[in-house]
Amino acid sequence: MESLDANGWARLFGACRESACHLEMRDTYAVQEEAADFEEWRAGRWGPAEAAESWASWLDLMRKTSTRGVRLRRARIVSEPVTDYIRFEHEGTPLNIAAGEDVRWLPRTRASGLALPGNDFWIFDGATVLFNHFTGDGGWIGNELTTDPEVAKLCADAFESVWALAVPHSEYTLV
Repeated sequence: MESLDANGWARLFGACRESACHLEMRDTYAVQEEAADFEEWRAGRWGPAEAAESWASWLDLMRKTSTRGVRLRRARIVSEPVTDYIRFEHEGTPLNIAAGEDVRWLPRTRASGLALPGNDFWIFDGATVLFNHFTGDGGWIGNELTTDPEVAKLCADAFESVWALAVPHSEYTLV
């Protein structure tokens, strides 16, 4: 298992020509880079301005990628009622959208008939998959990169099935 740094992410998105799709399936993430932001949000001291500052490098990478014509899509499968972490993500999502991502939400109860990989992933141009691995409590432990055509097809099909059922961010109401 590897761990991508900012340069690794930039290389993946820089090599991408048509599409980058991200499927998130956890209700809670406890990644170290977001811990302080999440705690500030829970305390009522974090909003769009703080998010824009904290996420500046990611948002810049998304803007650069979308400006090149790459279609960026993110789908989130969530349990309802949603966790505090999902509320935190939802509040910051307009920044992702402004940077060029299209974001949709799928209530987990509507995903029962879907065949899904066991881990969150990014799929680039339908051919390169980057799995994100987490601990049971949501801590990030690393990435796994594959270009196996069968795995890429599984992930591409899974993403498209979620996307077809998911609700656009502008229409999704937190429960």
